[in-house]
Amino acid sequence: MITDRIAVDIKVPNQTRYLCLIGHIGENIARTLRNYSGDRDKLAYDLNLVLTEAMANAIQHANVDDPTKEVHIEILLVEQRLIIRVFDFGQGFDVEQYLEPRHPLEEHGRGIYLINTIMDEVSYQTTEVGHVLEMVKNL
Repeated sequence: MITDRIAVDIKVPNQTRYLCLIGHIGENIARTLRNYSGDRDKLAYDLNLVLTEAMANAIQHANVDDPTKEVHIEILLVEQRLIIRVFDFGQGFDVEQYLEPRHPLEEHGRGIYLINTIMDEVSYQTTEVGHVLEMVKNL
C-alpha cells in the first residue's frame, strides 16, 4: 500500500499578500491525499481557512506587521495526522482565552476560535526564538 508522505517547510515575508498563496497550498494538499476518504472540498476549504487565519495572526499580532520579519510554516503528514505549525517571533498570547466563541463585534479572537473548531488539536507553545501555533487534523 502506498501512503502519503508530506513535509512542507515554507518561509514567506511578513506580508498579507502571501495569505492566498499559503491558503492554496493547503487546498492542494487536501486534494492530493491518496488515503483520505472524506469530503476533499470541505477539507480544502478548512485548510485554506486555518492556514490564512494563523498566518494573518502571526503577521499582524505576533510580528506586528514588521516587514523585516518572516512567517515560517511547516505542514507535515504523519500517520494520518496532518500537522500544521505556524511559527512567530512575538511575545505570545494565552490561546486558551480564544478557544470559546467570541461576541461577533469583538475585534480579536475569532480566528483562533475558528481554528479550534475546525482542527482536532490546537496548542500554542514557546520555542527558543518565539512561539509556535500547532494545529492537528486527524484524517
